[in-house]
Amino acid sequence: MSVDVDKSDRSPAGPPPPPPSIKAIPVRHYGRWVAAVVVIAVIVLLGRAFATGNVNWDAIPEYLFNADILKGLRNTLLITLLSMIIGIVLGVILAVMRQSKNPVTSTVAWFYVWFFRGTPVYVQLFLWFNLGLVFQYIDIMPIYKDEWSDFMTPFLCALLGLGLNEAAYMAEICRAGLNAVDEGQTEAAHALGMSHGKTLRRIIVPQAMRVIVPPTGNEVINMLKTSSLVIAVQYYDLLQAAQNVGRDSGVVVEMLILAAAWYLIATTVLSIGQYYLERYYARGSSRQLPPTPLQRAKAKLSGGFHRAGGAA
Repeated sequence: MSVDVDKSDRSPAGPPPPPPSIKAIPVRHYGRWVAAVVVIAVIVLLGRAFATGNVNWDAIPEYLFNADILKGLRNTLLITLLSMIIGIVLGVILAVMRQSKNPVTSTVAWFYVWFFRGTPVYVQLFLWFNLGLVFQYIDIMPIYKDEWSDFMTPFLCALLGLGLNEAAYMAEICRAGLNAVDEGQTEAAHALGMSHGKTLRRIIVPQAMRVIVPPTGNEVINMLKTSSLVIAVQYYDLLQAAQNVGRDSGVVVEMLILAAAWYLIATTVLSIGQYYLERYYARGSSRQLPPTPLQRAKAKLSGGFHRAGGAA
């Protein structure tokens, strides 16, 4: 027996009702407010201490462009530049030596890095400065012969102490950059008949620069600050100039603050240069580079002008 079912009684199944909206309540982080209040209080206390202390703030702009201060700043920038050139050139050579299959060259490079990274640069500066107690003369027959005290000037002590020490760190940075390049690049270059030297210059080193440049920029900034240690070998740098001017004028602390301000200005300029240099070598690693701070500022200003024009 069949039963007839009235199809008109069937109601079509409609879409399910949407779920109720969730009202998200943000979590209140009271610890952040407490930390902010504490930090602001500490800053206010430090500012009040310096403002009410016996500090002649007028002396800082007065001696900002003093001839002795500018001479010390120039010498600091010069010793930083020359030391970094020595460190980078010698560091690249040491990095290639570390990767050499010749056990003699790789061992010598390893020993160099081990020694100069394992001893403080302050000690190395004193060592160069006092080698005259061991060697009375320097004799490079038939090129040069002179007393060690006349040959090893404060400038040369500072240059060798900073440059040779920096080479040990740059060697490890360059070695990390070279190892970051895939070995297939070298194999492909050799398969095309390129020599090992040409492969390094045209294939490996350009790709390794993306890894080498950021820490190298940090090393330049660190070198600028480390150069203040050359006062130990009587080289006339920014710190030495600030101390001399402060001692002669009776504003010792003020001149140290002035030296710190010049160091901050120089490191800020170097940081900006490092930023754009990193962008230059990152062009092939990403399809679109993030906007620079100047580009972001222009975009915000143009967006503000457009909104103002639309509202008008």
